[in-house]
Amino acid sequence: MRALWAMCRGRGVTPALLVVPNWHGEWPLDRSPAFVQWVRECVDSGAEVLLHGERHDEAGAPRGWRDAARAWGKTAREGEFLTLEEPAARERIDRGLALFTRLGLNAVGFVPPAWLARAGCLRAVAAAGLRCSEDDGAIHLHELPGMRRIRSPVVRWSGRSPARAYTSAAVAAARWRVQRSARHVRLAFHPADLDHPATARSVATALDRWLGERPASRYADL
Repeated sequence: MRALWAMCRGRGVTPALLVVPNWHGEWPLDRSPAFVQWVRECVDSGAEVLLHGERHDEAGAPRGWRDAARAWGKTAREGEFLTLEEPAARERIDRGLALFTRLGLNAVGFVPPAWLARAGCLRAVAAAGLRCSEDDGAIHLHELPGMRRIRSPVVRWSGRSPARAYTSAAVAAARWRVQRSARHVRLAFHPADLDHPATARSVATALDRWLGERPASRYADL
């Protein structure tokens, strides 16, 4: 995480941070004071914080075949909101926000793990008072009395295996060629993206390429 932060800051970019309140039910933020302090320092440097699920994984949430089809190739049982209807989604969002409040963190929006969620999740996000959310094709601005959808392709990587690392690097290069004219493009990094040389090189190249075309922007700018 810190290496990615330094990589971005070295290029004049202050990235938004997608923060999980209780990773896999084993790493609650209120028991990780050093990490919370680091997040606060990032916020003081201008970072925006987005709630990123509650625990990130799909523990106890069986997939139907439609859910499995949606998630195929995108995540290894990490689509926490993939199967949740609106009430369950709202409960988890509310718990996450309550923990953020206790820790002095203010979320500007919500991103479901792997960008996978049902339609009711958008309503839950709006009802929770958050200003934006995402899927893998767009950013949603929750503005009264409705919602505005801003098309925004997302470039992402996976270093979970050598095959995925090389494939995601190739896809990132293809997106640069095909989508460089898109008005809003998101670069989404995970800490493990720097674990494999192929993804580490690709992440650095993508930052340099996209920043050479346009300045970075914040969610607040939208």
